[in-house]
Amino acid sequence: MRGVDLTWLKEVLVWRDPGVVTYLAITLLVTLVSVWFFKWRQKVWLIDQIPGPKGLPLVGNLFFLTVSSEEQFRRFLEVCGYGEVAKVWMGPRAFCILSSPRAVEVILQSQKYLDKSFDYTLFDTWLGKSLLTSTGGHWQSRRKLLTPAFHFKILEDFVDVMNNQSLRLIQKLKKKADGTPFNILKDIALCVLDTVCETAMGRSVNAQECVDLDYVKAVYGMASIINHRIVRPWLYPGIVFKYLGRGKEQENYVQVLHDMSNSTIRARKEEQHVKSTKDLSHEEEEPVYGKKRRLAFLDLLLQYSEQNPEFSDEEVRKEVDTFMFAGHDTTTAGINWFLYNMGIHQDIQARVHEELDDIFCGTDRPVTMEDLRNMKYTENCIKENLRLYPPVPLVSREHKEEVTVCNYRIPAGVTLGISIYMVHRDPAQFPNPEVFDPDRFLPENAVKRHPYAFIPFSAGPRNCIGQKFAMMEMKIVTSSILRRFKVESVKSPKDLELNGELILRSKGGNILKLTPREGVVGSTRKRED
Repeated sequence: MRGVDLTWLKEVLVWRDPGVVTYLAITLLVTLVSVWFFKWRQKVWLIDQIPGPKGLPLVGNLFFLTVSSEEQFRRFLEVCGYGEVAKVWMGPRAFCILSSPRAVEVILQSQKYLDKSFDYTLFDTWLGKSLLTSTGGHWQSRRKLLTPAFHFKILEDFVDVMNNQSLRLIQKLKKKADGTPFNILKDIALCVLDTVCETAMGRSVNAQECVDLDYVKAVYGMASIINHRIVRPWLYPGIVFKYLGRGKEQENYVQVLHDMSNSTIRARKEEQHVKSTKDLSHEEEEPVYGKKRRLAFLDLLLQYSEQNPEFSDEEVRKEVDTFMFAGHDTTTAGINWFLYNMGIHQDIQARVHEELDDIFCGTDRPVTMEDLRNMKYTENCIKENLRLYPPVPLVSREHKEEVTVCNYRIPAGVTLGISIYMVHRDPAQFPNPEVFDPDRFLPENAVKRHPYAFIPFSAGPRNCIGQKFAMMEMKIVTSSILRRFKVESVKSPKDLELNGELILRSKGGNILKLTPREGVVGSTRKRED
């Protein structure tokens, strides 16, 4: 720029010509607004090519969605009826729902679309940036760190815990097994909570002995608040939610949830400090349930924390809370829906009884890993149950670049909702999709289906890290119940009022009848060769 006279620019910059400054500022502002408006109109035009319910200016479909939880879930399914790719507007925010295997494959199989949507930031007060909610390199490092905690050998050590907690559940259910209808949901929830606490935190909370447990109330309360907030964009800003939303209620729930985790972490660290003064070889041989000392999920995190000081107690708590939430609520739902379906389909239940009788020969012994492998038909029933009633009916992603799905161009920044509930009801993959048919999962039938037709634990790089744990627990708890009882459900499928507040439930819980199976458990029946 040597030799160029910039005197005039200096005069402008020191406000010697305010008229020119004003002109330049207005020109710049108009240009920026025009560029933004053009891009916005292009984005809106692309989204409008996608089918979906008509919305109102600015508010979109908010009035359509701000209804009761049961009605909201029904309306989301109605949106899915517009096609395998459908749109809905939550105020100025576009939400595209994908509901076919070929549509969700584009997102789930890719390494590009790993970021969870904005909705997951609403968990931050509770879970922080944990494996569930984090993105990018942070998520990748957490996934790599936590994967060894779900190794087969470690999961095998948890079988004893699951057996013991299932036995405690059976003792409670024996008192209710008189053919009188009752809601089994809380009994299952407390059993699963005891199991998760002992396997995740190495702590026995004796939840099954409690009539009401604040922790369970807090988990359900947080799920309700987060779902309430998702469809009310005006409550997204933290300061607005704190004073105009259910901020105080959320603070109380978070206090309960964090107190439990923090107290356990402190106690576990003190316990480890005491044991560190002992001879290591003696510690490793310390018997627990007749085996070497079992490491809880928390123990593995604390070991990592010792080696990596940046992995603080706060980071440990985030992952423990995540495992507690994901491992408790989802498995509870899976077990309850399985018992519901067994109670509806008595002929299928009879086949499960037959398989379990053949495996256990009428004895009352605990379940072993070999038993779990032999539960072929029971496992198919669990899978068909997860197909019809996936515990997590919807997951969502945020993408930073335009993506084409089923010939629809979806602009960057649009939230992509993956409707697992509707993917599992694709009639092209599952003929007569509302019919409960475990034979769909026979190897010769399953091999014919689209690889993304059955995704109860999501799929691809961000699939559920704890799915083997969940399947193992569902098998042990449900087989323990069905070995001893006959189940009969009270509500028919058409009378269910489904609630999709993060986890798929039915309004009013799971009402069923239990009656003892006479002459099975404890009998001298021999297994036939």
